[in-house]
Amino acid sequence: MQLTIKATGEHVEVLSHLLAKNPHRLYEREVNGHLVRMFFSHFSYQYVEVTFFVTPDSIELSRDNADAFDITSYINDREFAISSIFCTLLRSALGTALNGKPKEAYLSWVDYAFQLEFSIGPLAKPVGDHLLNRLFEPLGYEVFIELSDQKAPADIKDKGSAQMITLKGKTSLQTGLRQLFVLIPVLDDYKHYYIDEKEVEKINRYGEGWLENHPERSYILEKALRFKAVYQQYEQTERKTKDSAQPVKPVRLNEQRYETIVSYVNSLKKKTSVVDFGSGEGKLTSQLGYIQGIQTLFAVEPSEPAMNKALKRFEKRLEDPRFLQPIPVRSSLFYYDERLQDMDVMILCEVIEHIDEQRLPKIMDTLLDRYRPNTLLISTPNQEYNQIYDMGVGYRHPDHRFEWTRDQFKNWCETTNNGHYDLSFTGIGEEHASFGCPTQLCCFTRKEPS
Repeated sequence: MQLTIKATGEHVEVLSHLLAKNPHRLYEREVNGHLVRMFFSHFSYQYVEVTFFVTPDSIELSRDNADAFDITSYINDREFAISSIFCTLLRSALGTALNGKPKEAYLSWVDYAFQLEFSIGPLAKPVGDHLLNRLFEPLGYEVFIELSDQKAPADIKDKGSAQMITLKGKTSLQTGLRQLFVLIPVLDDYKHYYIDEKEVEKINRYGEGWLENHPERSYILEKALRFKAVYQQYEQTERKTKDSAQPVKPVRLNEQRYETIVSYVNSLKKKTSVVDFGSGEGKLTSQLGYIQGIQTLFAVEPSEPAMNKALKRFEKRLEDPRFLQPIPVRSSLFYYDERLQDMDVMILCEVIEHIDEQRLPKIMDTLLDRYRPNTLLISTPNQEYNQIYDMGVGYRHPDHRFEWTRDQFKNWCETTNNGHYDLSFTGIGEEHASFGCPTQLCCFTRKEPS
């Protein structure tokens, strides 16, 4: 997978600052086991050429395959063709340019229109000149397709040839990159990650200033958002924004989960000590740290990279007197820690679905019989709601070991209860009349001794 950017004319040397890359050094980074490289093949005051290569780890990609014994998972075009994988891995290298946040001395160049040429590819499947022209010509680009070693105007003669796309036009670097990050997955018609409200936010951010007036806007949104429910939410948000004096920002499902749990914990009388199991990068824990009345807050996470990100998140709040610094614990639900016994609140937010079902009984015995919290909150996806996302038989995340219906979750909670807790159930997210809410939550409340 590769992206080459060429620029001609005056001031093109500024591109190195907009990219935040030294033109005289090779950039090489590993992103989740995958390799991203960048080099300037030419750098002068009149002409700049820089190329980004992304080399995914084919074995790591195969881990997302549902059938671990299917050898074809190791033989696919995802390793070579540009796709959402390409955009995700390249985003870290292009973050400064995409966000338009170079050093202060170069901020005025963010909106400057250069004479640019973007070459991307190869594409996973042949794309006709008609579609490419529909997508890119309204943005001011001249479109070319390179087949084998021949570059010609966008006209496909050999459907079996690998395609490299070249776009020539005058635009700012930020706008050009944002357009590519929206349209590359549209050309590929494939996304390797779960599409939810977060994708709506990304489309709004990257599409600002050009997508709203694009003649193929509806087509782009349908391909980019894929699922009817997500697309409809985008449309509803757009209508509300037009009807309101203030822009309406969609609330992501993750944020709704955190808000619900934080609100619940805040309403409890007993909340002196709180444990966030599977705390990940510390997003929920950080919000819990602002709840008055909590005196001890544990963030329990087995992943070292995730914990390191959480620690950085906590450190940013060191000087805030309102924030209670969490106690990080590198551990998991499979290990008993006597420090966590008799806590007021324990939270498992979107955790159990990442654990093999046969291991859950032992975990629940540890939670309810050994730790014995006053309140235990467990949230997990509602499998029924997947029909709204048009997901078919798949799970929302490749690491999920199962996803339960509302009845299955309720039966499991009631069966696993040791009799010392009262149970209450609620949903989180937009509710559907037939399929309920996208997330389901159970609250285990310890019974007062009689």
